[in-house]
Amino acid sequence: MSPRFSRYKEVSRQIREIFHEYTDLVEPLSLDEAYLDVTENKMDIESANQIAREIRRKIFEKTGLTASAGISVNKFLAKVASDINKPNGQKTIHPDRIESFLEELPVEKFYGVGKVTANKMFSLGIFKGKDLKKRSVEDLTRMFGKSGAYYYNVVRGIHLSEVKPHRIQKSVAVERTFLEDLFDDQQVSEKLQNLSEELHTRLQKNNIRGRSLTLKIKYKDFSLYTRSITREEYFSSPEQYFSTGKKLWELRPFDKPVRLLGLSLSHLNTEEKKLVSVQLKIPFSEFED
Repeated sequence: MSPRFSRYKEVSRQIREIFHEYTDLVEPLSLDEAYLDVTENKMDIESANQIAREIRRKIFEKTGLTASAGISVNKFLAKVASDINKPNGQKTIHPDRIESFLEELPVEKFYGVGKVTANKMFSLGIFKGKDLKKRSVEDLTRMFGKSGAYYYNVVRGIHLSEVKPHRIQKSVAVERTFLEDLFDDQQVSEKLQNLSEELHTRLQKNNIRGRSLTLKIKYKDFSLYTRSITREEYFSSPEQYFSTGKKLWELRPFDKPVRLLGLSLSHLNTEEKKLVSVQLKIPFSEFED
């Protein structure tokens, strides 16, 4: 079926309006997901569980959509918890239960551990949080690079990233999945032209410019390829996006049918701004679950 992004955005706005009835500390992750800091909420409700239930009920009444929620002391734990009772449920990870919960959690359920990383962990005998916890930060950094310190901390329930209601936008992207795969350069050229014009329109609306352009290609076999070019000066026109996208296309390693094309711009002028947000400590009831 053809996607209806305008409709998705419309419903997303309705959902975010409900979020903002309770707190202004809302950090969107996507059209249908966000972090909320409800420590000091507009309704003066002490229980985060009650807030989650009310929000989920209002979303259903207003949009007909079910929603799931995760509640805990930081964003990592809340994200993990939100997946526990899907669909249409919620889960609280109480501060007293964080350690035991994470020790028994399969590593593939840790937010930030993808399929490739999970398989690498399996090969090293790391299957649950308690296995991950036995590894030193030095070992994890050696095996997983910069992500090693992240794994070391989160398995201990440590995640210091605050809820950022004014998160600085770091990229703007447009992409299209095609009903029929693309097989030749002419087809790709036409699609890149359309994507370049759409990207320019989106950037103009918000007075955004960027220095890095990335081409994304998904092939018929679902393999993914990306390639970027970064310039000293900002890109400024659809012609520049198109000509650079064509150069990136010519650098592709495979001649296979194309399922999806995308263009994204990063290293934006928005990164020059400094915005501040605050995360507060959340009181938990002994009986929340």
